[in-house]
Amino acid sequence: MAVWWQALLLLCWALNCVRSSAPAPLVQRNKYNNSFRLARSTRTRVQQLQKKYTEQQLGNKHFEDRGRQLRELPSLSTDFYSWLTLTDWDRLHAAFWDMQAYWNMLERKRKQLERQHIGGQALHSTLPQSIKHIQLDLRDLMSQVSNQMSYMRSSWMKPTSPTARAPLSPENRSQTLWDSRVEGYVILRDLDLYLTKLARDFLLLASKTGNPPVS
Repeated sequence: MAVWWQALLLLCWALNCVRSSAPAPLVQRNKYNNSFRLARSTRTRVQQLQKKYTEQQLGNKHFEDRGRQLRELPSLSTDFYSWLTLTDWDRLHAAFWDMQAYWNMLERKRKQLERQHIGGQALHSTLPQSIKHIQLDLRDLMSQVSNQMSYMRSSWMKPTSPTARAPLSPENRSQTLWDSRVEGYVILRDLDLYLTKLARDFLLLASKTGNPPVS
């Protein structure tokens, strides 16, 4: 009996060693895989919300305005070589602050819609709640990116601590009701495009650990 217990304890110890010594690249690949999937699923929800928003707020779910820009949103234009040669730390750091910028803009728009609801301009609208769901997805993504950066800080790479990016203050301009509604469309339009770029970032990061995520 004593021999049996000794064998069982030895087996448990060996299994624990296997679990605790899982290769770091495999752990990171799984994290990037999860982030990749969440970015894609969030983009799908953003696209669904954009159609609902343009239909309810602009009267046409096929509304398009590719020319209007908001300076508070991150730039979507990227030089391919510069994007490809970013360090992993810089890529994650930029992703965190870009998502924070979109979260802030969605928060402002959500509160505007809630005030419209209270004022009777958008009765029974589910838009504020739908925006809140997108914000929760972005928070989850930001948390995952933050954890990935914490892992890098604890590794041998020891990257330089980043300087926090100061948020841009909202533009001080008078807006018509139409302009305010189009602003919401622009936020969702650019967030859709940004999440495509973010998913590519996670694909690239995963490829450096071995195999990229499987969509």
